Amino acid sequence: MWRIIIGLIIVLVGFHMVWKTEFYLDFLGRSEFAETKIGPGGTRLFYKLLGSLVCFLGILVMTNVIQGIIIGVFGPLFSSL
Repeated sequence: MWRIIIGLIIVLVGFHMVWKTEFYLDFLGRSEFAETKIGPGGTRLFYKLLGSLVCFLGILVMTNVIQGIIIGVFGPLFSSL
């Protein structure tokens, strides 16, 4: 039950990043990396892509798929312990 609530909060944060990008631009400032690599307005696109990624991670947390991904990636590192 808690993973659904936590996942929903993560999805809402990601949705807010996509919906209110200007708030995050004012709060966090411009990203020089995004401006040089993507071009003018790249910071807004970067925050929108980051928000979409956060939404996707929230869905993975809600459906408990993230556990399998974490074990698949980091499991071999700790199997010898």
